Amino acid sequence: MPDMLSIGESMIELFSEEPMDRAETFTRSVAGDSLNIIVAASRLGTSTGYITKLGNDPFEAYLMDTFTSEGIDTTHVLSSDGFNAAHFVTVMPDGDREFVYYRSGSAPSTIKPKELNPEYIRDANIMHCSGIAQAISPSSRATVLAAAQIAHLNGVLVSYDPNYRHQLWNPSEAREAMEELMPYVDIFLPSAPADAEVLFETDNPQQVIHEANLRGVKTVVVTLGEDGALIGTENEVLRLDPLPAGPVIDTTGAGDSFKGGFIHGFLEGKSMLESALIGNVCAGITITGRGALGPMPYRDEVYDKVRNLS
Repeated sequence: MPDMLSIGESMIELFSEEPMDRAETFTRSVAGDSLNIIVAASRLGTSTGYITKLGNDPFEAYLMDTFTSEGIDTTHVLSSDGFNAAHFVTVMPDGDREFVYYRSGSAPSTIKPKELNPEYIRDANIMHCSGIAQAISPSSRATVLAAAQIAHLNGVLVSYDPNYRHQLWNPSEAREAMEELMPYVDIFLPSAPADAEVLFETDNPQQVIHEANLRGVKTVVVTLGEDGALIGTENEVLRLDPLPAGPVIDTTGAGDSFKGGFIHGFLEGKSMLESALIGNVCAGITITGRGALGPMPYRDEVYDKVRNLS
């Protein structure tokens, strides 16, 4: 059985180097935070499983092939009538990225708590939950909460990345969803300032750690983008600077890569600092290539670099 499970939505990504209004050719790939994080962990050697629902459109086989090619257990990937979400990503003249989403009513958003298999969750070591999965529909939000409750009840650790997206809901809804999940969370994985400002009304990552500790969360990892990360417990706070492995090409998926690496280390029994270092190396390599999944590193490359840094 998989050691790490993730629940959420994966999408078809169509990318172009040209601005949206001029782009003629798009490159297909797969996107989604809940998938990215288990791909990062899987490539390091963690056994992983995915809980999601796919629509039976022509993209279903491509998505399933992507999951299985990454060694992800798909026995609890559901299929239903409907479509798979998609988004277009293009590069603006100033270098920023522009996104257009087509996801409302997609198959993943129709998942329901009754479709969960409690035994599958019970046999894992960690259940990863995503704020995006909470945001895409009320039934998906209820399913994420049910998965966390099942895990908590059975002594399975729960990790949670709130990953706020203003396109999906407003700050009040996001805070409410976070608060309902926090009693079951063991590892909290927000970003600052994006999540911090919306969910805690602060840009201070140490305050985020304090707020999470007050809610009973013992392990907090705040990713800070180009400023690295802050790792905290009730007793200590550690600061990590970023470790880019080369010129920065694309930061897509860097946070997910960091978090997947951290959870992998945690499951391997490594210390918080060692786990964070693994995550840091993963993120530093990921940003040197295009897209989220393509440049995510594998175990040997990461561990060789970690040994050289130790």
